Amino acid sequence: MSRRPHVLFLAPAMAVLAAVTIYPIIYVLWLSLHRRLLIFNISKFTGLDNYGFLLRDDRFWNAFYNTAYFTVLSVSLELVLGIAIAVLLDRAFKGKGTMRSIVLIPWAIPTVVSAKMWEWMYNSDFGILNYLLGANINWLGSPIWAINAAVFMDVWKTTPFVALLVMAGLEIIPRDLYNSAKVDGASRWYIFTRITLPLLKPVILIVLIFRTLDAFRVFDAIYVLTGGGPANTTETLSIYAYNMLFQTLQFGYGSTISVTVFFCVGIITILYVRLLRREIE
Repeated sequence: MSRRPHVLFLAPAMAVLAAVTIYPIIYVLWLSLHRRLLIFNISKFTGLDNYGFLLRDDRFWNAFYNTAYFTVLSVSLELVLGIAIAVLLDRAFKGKGTMRSIVLIPWAIPTVVSAKMWEWMYNSDFGILNYLLGANINWLGSPIWAINAAVFMDVWKTTPFVALLVMAGLEIIPRDLYNSAKVDGASRWYIFTRITLPLLKPVILIVLIFRTLDAFRVFDAIYVLTGGGPANTTETLSIYAYNMLFQTLQFGYGSTISVTVFFCVGIITILYVRLLRREIE
């Protein structure tokens, strides 16, 4: 025991971690194998029946499509815009520190506050967005516009976070590489594509890990903005699980959806970590 004192120091923290994470995960897994409706006092072990119904549930696949669409589009836009902003702010100019602080303001605002603010801006009658565009678009009431409005809000909110991580990556790149490339007559585009981007790959993968997992589990932003409507066109997997668990009190099936989200997130994490490991090695 004296040879491994670090184990004794870590034991209390590991015990707390197990109590607040591992036990709930196991319990939700067990609950997903039951048909449990508290309102009718029903609790019956059904095995994999909930998962079989999940595969046939059109509402689940609609929520999965909405989640995937939101994740791919928002993360892609945030990555492109975040890299562009980071490259611009990496240059030496007067007021550089002030501009960096201003760019981070959207990220510093709580998500619920941002969603409520954008809900007012999207208002079809009194919103400033329609006023500036001179249009009368029902942003949050149209199935076509609602999910894209949620994406736009998320891009505005989270792009600064991506830019912050990319800026940290740019600080690590030796300036001698840029100076040598300029001496050789390389253009800015050549320097960006042949020096900056290749050296930023590990940072970009880390950004993708954080943002993809966060976007795939999105709940509060869309729930405050649209509540999953209209007609479930913005209902994500997290919102669907919430509705099953707390609106209809179907704890068994709601747990099944939650477990599915958990495994999807796990698969995404494993894929990204393998890609990151390849880049590092």
